[in-house]
Amino acid sequence: MPYRICKSFEVENGHMLSKHPDLCKFPHGHSRKIEFVLEADELNEHEMVCDFKVLKEAMCEYLKSYDHALFVNTNDPNFEQLKAAFGERVVSFEDKDPTTEVFAKTIYDEVKKRLAAYVANPHAKYPIGHSVRIRSVRVWETTSSWAEYSEL
Repeated sequence: MPYRICKSFEVENGHMLSKHPDLCKFPHGHSRKIEFVLEADELNEHEMVCDFKVLKEAMCEYLKSYDHALFVNTNDPNFEQLKAAFGERVVSFEDKDPTTEVFAKTIYDEVKKRLAAYVANPHAKYPIGHSVRIRSVRVWETTSSWAEYSEL
């Protein structure tokens, strides 16, 4: 079984689910915790999967773009008006409702790209080995509800 580490970040944001049959179709917010699980078959020369700071360096600025933002399906009838009013704080989800499941995959895809770039950077402050991989991204919507995405 591989070694695993988890690093969490928190963001405040909202969404509106235009396909939802009930109250979730209206704008509402969440205090979200985002967990990144990395794994490796063996520990590095420092007896670590990698330094936790790798995830902070790779993802912190990116995640700030989601803090105090509103996620909206581009097909929502209010999308253009919201985007015009709030600009970059409205995050577009192309033809999809921005469910927590969709958000988890969006984050997973981004961290996968950023980790690959981090591994390839010979000047990275905290180098990581090629065997380190993203295991999963879990996004908590409330203290009792989460969605997770993984390709493994």
